[in-house]
Amino acid sequence: MTTQSIVLLIVFLAVLLAMAWPLGILLARVGDAGAAAVPGLRWMARIEHLIYRAAGVDPKQGQGWKSYAVSLLLFSVIGALVTYGLQRVQVWLPLNPQALGNVSPDSAFDTAVSFVANTNWQGYSGEQTMSYLTQMLVLAAQNFFSAATGMAVAYALIRGFASRSAKSIGNFWVDITRCTLYVLLPLSLLFAVFLMGQGVIQNFSAYKEVQLLDPVSYNVSPTETAVAATQTIAMGPVASQEAIKMLGTNGGGFFNANSAHPYENPTALTNFAQMLAIFLIPAGLCFAFGRMVGDQRQGWAVLGAMTILFVACTLAVLGAEQAAHPGLQALNVDQTASALQAGGNMEGKETRFGISASALFAAVTTAASCGAVNAMHDSFMPVGGLVPMLLIQFGEVIFGGVGSGLYGMLVFAIMAVFIAGLMIGRTPEYLGKKIQAYEMKMTAIAILVTPTLVLAGTAIAVLCAAGTAGIANPGAHGFSEILYAFSSAANNNGSAFAGLSANTPFYNSMLAVAMWFGRFAMIVPILAIAGALAGKQRLAANAGTMPTHGAMFIGLLCGVVALVGVLNYVPALALGPVVEHLQLFAQ
Repeated sequence: MTTQSIVLLIVFLAVLLAMAWPLGILLARVGDAGAAAVPGLRWMARIEHLIYRAAGVDPKQGQGWKSYAVSLLLFSVIGALVTYGLQRVQVWLPLNPQALGNVSPDSAFDTAVSFVANTNWQGYSGEQTMSYLTQMLVLAAQNFFSAATGMAVAYALIRGFASRSAKSIGNFWVDITRCTLYVLLPLSLLFAVFLMGQGVIQNFSAYKEVQLLDPVSYNVSPTETAVAATQTIAMGPVASQEAIKMLGTNGGGFFNANSAHPYENPTALTNFAQMLAIFLIPAGLCFAFGRMVGDQRQGWAVLGAMTILFVACTLAVLGAEQAAHPGLQALNVDQTASALQAGGNMEGKETRFGISASALFAAVTTAASCGAVNAMHDSFMPVGGLVPMLLIQFGEVIFGGVGSGLYGMLVFAIMAVFIAGLMIGRTPEYLGKKIQAYEMKMTAIAILVTPTLVLAGTAIAVLCAAGTAGIANPGAHGFSEILYAFSSAANNNGSAFAGLSANTPFYNSMLAVAMWFGRFAMIVPILAIAGALAGKQRLAANAGTMPTHGAMFIGLLCGVVALVGVLNYVPALALGPVVEHLQLFAQ
C-alpha cells in the first residue's frame, strides 16, 4: 500500500462528506412530498405543477404500497417498450450522421431492460451501434427515470419508518417528478458544464477521419500485411450523457472504452469528480434519511456502516493491484525493467490515472451500482478482481445505487435488529416500528432474490454450450467472467470482466431476465415492507430498546452484510478468483 493510495482515499472520503451533507438537506426537502417548493428552486414549482396537470395527477393524493408498486411497474414496462422500439427504428430517425443501422432484436431487448433497471449493461460498442438521438432521447432519458425510480422507493421506505399509523407511503408520480426536476436535472446540468470545461466533447458532428503521424502496419492474413494511414475519431454529445451516467449511478458508456476514453474522462480531475459523482447522491440520501426520521444519528449509523465496508474492500483491491504480477516477474519484466510495471500491476489501466486512481475507481463503481469503468477489471489481479465482484455481490448496498443503496442497506438493518432481537429474547424494533413475521418474510425475499438469480444463471451458463461459447479465457478465469456477468446483471451494476463475449441471443436474454427480476423482484417486497411499517404505530424508546445509532449496531450491520455475502457466494468465488489466485502464486 503506497502513501499516494492512502492519501487519495482519505481526500476522496473527506470531499464526499463535505458535499453530501448539504445535499442531504436538499434531498430531505425533495422527499417531503407535501412541501410547496424546494428552497433555491422555487421557480421550478410552476413547472412541477404543470407536469402534474398535464399528467392528470393529484399531488395531494397518497398511494398505498400496492398502488405505488403498480404505478412503478407500469412506468417501467412502458419505458422498456419505448426504449426497445426506438432502438429498432433508429435508422429512420434524425441525428444519425453515421447512418448506423437498427439494433438487433435480442440486443435491443437486453439494452431496454438494462437501462430501465438502472443497470446499463452494454453488450455492444456504443460508438458503432447507437445513434446520437438514441443515446440522448432513449438511453439518457432512462438514466434519469431509472435513477429517480430508485430514489422514489427509498423515500417510500423512509416514510414507512417515519409515519405514525398511515395508509399512504407517498405518490410515485410525485416522487419521480420531484427527484428528476429538483435533483437529477440541476446536478447533471452543472456537472456536464464542468466536464465540458475539462475537455469532454459535446457536439453533433460526424465522425472525423484523421491522418496518423506514424502509419501502423497490421496483419490481414498469415502471409499478408497492410498499412493504416488514417484513424476514425468518434464524436457526439458526450458530456450530457456522462453527467447523468455518473450522478444516477447508471454506468454504461457513450464509447466502448467507457470512462477510460479520453473524450469521456480526459484528466485526473475529471476522474476524481466522476468518482465523487457516483457516491454523491447515495451518501446524501443517508443524511436525508436521518432528517426525515427525526434522528440524524440514524443516518450517520447507516453511512458509517457503508464507509467501513467500503474502506476495507478498497484497501484490499489497492493492495492487490500494487503487487507485482508473478507471471511478468518470471519473464524478468519487473519494477526495474518496466516503467509501466513500477509500483504494481498496470495491465488494463490508463497511464493517465495509474494504479491508485484506477483501483479506487473500480471499488467506487462496484460499491455503487454504477458500472462505469476506467480500467479493465478482466486484467486485475485475481484478488483485485474478486473484490469488485464481492462488492457487487453484497447487494450493491455499500453506498449502492441512487436510492437502491439506501433501501438495500435498510433491509439489512431490519435483518440486523431481528438477529439482535433473537439473541436477547425481545420483539425486534427499528426506529420505533416492530419488526414482525410479515416484514421478515419480505426481507428474506428481498435479500435472497439476487443470489438466486446470480447462482442459477451462472450454473445454466456453464452447463450450456451457448454459455461456454462466449468464454475467451479457459479455466478459473473464464468461470469468473460468467459469475461476474450474472452478479453485475442481477445486482444492477452493469460493469463486466470484459473477456466474455456476451452480445449473443443466449446472454442477451439470460442477463435481461436477471436484470429485470434483480431490480423489481427486490423493489416490490421493499414497498410491501414500507406499507406494513407505515400502518404501525411508532413506539417510544424505552430501557429495553436496542440503540440503532451506536458503534455496536454499526458493527452488527457490517457483520450481517458481510455474513450474507459470504454464505451466498463464497463457494462460487472459490471456483473462480480464489482458485486463480492460488494457481497464479503457486507458479
